[in-house]
Amino acid sequence: MTKILCCFECCIKCLGGIPYASLIATILLYAGVALFCGCGHEALSGTVNILQTYFEMARTAGDTLDVFTMIDIFKYVIYGIAAAFFVYGILLMVEGFFTTGAIKDLYGDFKITTCGRCVSAWFIMLTYLFMLAWLGVTAFTSLPVYMYFNLWTICRNTTLVEGANLCLDLRQFGIVTIGEEKKICTVSENFLRMCESTELNMTFHLFIVALAGAGAAVIAMVHYLMVLSANWAYVKDACRMQKYEDIKSKEEQELHDIHSTRSKERLNAYT
Repeated sequence: MTKILCCFECCIKCLGGIPYASLIATILLYAGVALFCGCGHEALSGTVNILQTYFEMARTAGDTLDVFTMIDIFKYVIYGIAAAFFVYGILLMVEGFFTTGAIKDLYGDFKITTCGRCVSAWFIMLTYLFMLAWLGVTAFTSLPVYMYFNLWTICRNTTLVEGANLCLDLRQFGIVTIGEEKKICTVSENFLRMCESTELNMTFHLFIVALAGAGAAVIAMVHYLMVLSANWAYVKDACRMQKYEDIKSKEEQELHDIHSTRSKERLNAYT
């Protein structure tokens, strides 16, 4: 029975040492980054297939920077984002473990160093910059969603209005140069096949999910900012309390030394 109670108390202490706010923010960050990177990568691959199949575009030979090269660059950027924020989420979780108040109860009183305060301040600044970066990523991800929404709307209007001749020119989105005419109209066979295919609908919804993932990452960054600010306030208060305890113990030691000296003087005078 005693062993069971000891194990139960140990489990309660371990659960109390978990920084739940940082854990929730980390889960939200990983979910957002996973949605953005996974769905964004597949949506870019679907975009390449749509451009090559229905718009009859081909990769430019040589080192020319065309839309396909840009898509390949975006894919590599997605790989970097996934790896970087996987590591950053772990670092923030470790920082949360070391600054939570439950660590003090588990391992006894600890000393707040200048390095610890600098690390907390550095994480706050870095998280704020990452939040701004994710806001930019969210705004940038909304562009393909807008393009595919226009294309989806044209397909929908074609089925509703008979005889409508609507066209989509890639030059108005900056995908091709002004000299190239890559236009697809509702009367063409490629347009009808594209609207009937599931590839267009799937790519459109993948971009929407990627946009939602970027928004979730922004919310996670805001959550992290709140957690890190609270941890910074805790570290600052703990530092002040530590200085107060040091001064108090020093004064008590001085008073004890004074009383001991006076007691010895009185004893010597009496003898």
